[in-house]
Amino acid sequence: AGTITATDADGVVSVYNNGDIAWTLTCTALVWLMIPGLGYMYSGLLRRKNALSQIYLSLVCLAVVSFQWFFWGYSLAFSETGSAYIGDLKYFGLKGVLDAPSMGTARLPALVFCLYQLMFSAATPMIALGALAERGRLAPVPIFVFMWSTLVYDPVACWTWSANGWSFVMGGLDFAGGTPVHITSGTAALAISIYLGKRKDWGTERLMYKPHNTTYIILGVVFLWFGCFGFNGGSALSANLRAAHACIVTNLAASMGGLTWMLWDYRLEKKWSAIWFCSGAISGLVAITPTCGFVGAPAAVLFGVMAGTCCNFATQLKYTFGYDDTLNIWASHGIGGVHDMKFGSLSFQNLIFQQTR
Repeated sequence: AGTITATDADGVVSVYNNGDIAWTLTCTALVWLMIPGLGYMYSGLLRRKNALSQIYLSLVCLAVVSFQWFFWGYSLAFSETGSAYIGDLKYFGLKGVLDAPSMGTARLPALVFCLYQLMFSAATPMIALGALAERGRLAPVPIFVFMWSTLVYDPVACWTWSANGWSFVMGGLDFAGGTPVHITSGTAALAISIYLGKRKDWGTERLMYKPHNTTYIILGVVFLWFGCFGFNGGSALSANLRAAHACIVTNLAASMGGLTWMLWDYRLEKKWSAIWFCSGAISGLVAITPTCGFVGAPAAVLFGVMAGTCCNFATQLKYTFGYDDTLNIWASHGIGGVHDMKFGSLSFQNLIFQQTR
């Protein structure tokens, strides 16, 4: 009763675990919530006149990437016959992506794995689109998202998670997307900020405005924090101890990141702010992403504190180097992702790695 069997055209029988399928589909729905969650958080951080565009962009981004993933995105990222740098068109139009075993695990059919990975692919460019806020035109966004997903996300996902990817073959470990998701989106946001240039009156008091809706910010972070249980826990691709462990350390890192950021800013402003806590929680979620399946709870606490500190101070880099990162995406996602990929290997616990496989 706990398994189902499927037979392909060649008569090969595959056995899949119902619990793993149910867990992965549940996590897919949780990660879906993160996409409008980003829109709500970005909307709340902006001025009222620019707020609606970010919620709208979250749905546009999801729609465009859903088509791109069907068209050739999944094949470019996860085809077994691809190269070390990018996949081929074996699964063009999702041809053959039905009940065959997935690349991620033989316990899941490829169709379930494909749907789960689609949510990662859709969330990533939405992170970067926050850099368009208050100065980018909306009309070119669908084309940009389609091309960026094809030329940036899919190759990097192939390197990291495909069985043929050069990083995967060399033993690189990235549990839930520190490089394909956070470093690529953070770097893209930095590039967009530099390319579009500064907003009018940048650096003056006219742009020192308060976010227009703190409730939207908190709502967005609730969606993101909640969704990360599917983002990180679901990356185990099985309802096992590793999934539970990933959820525990994810919650710890977000908690410590929020508290640390809030304390650093209280030192300067002498007041408490929900916005500061939310910013720190995001930095903690980002920092734990690539290693949540490999590090213990004490390391998660340390990562949250380090992320809340590093990302907080990184928000000042835009004034030092003169670029206008409207929503501090490079500071939170770029710096946060690099931080954990760099220091994560120092915290791996072999016992966790062995016992939760």
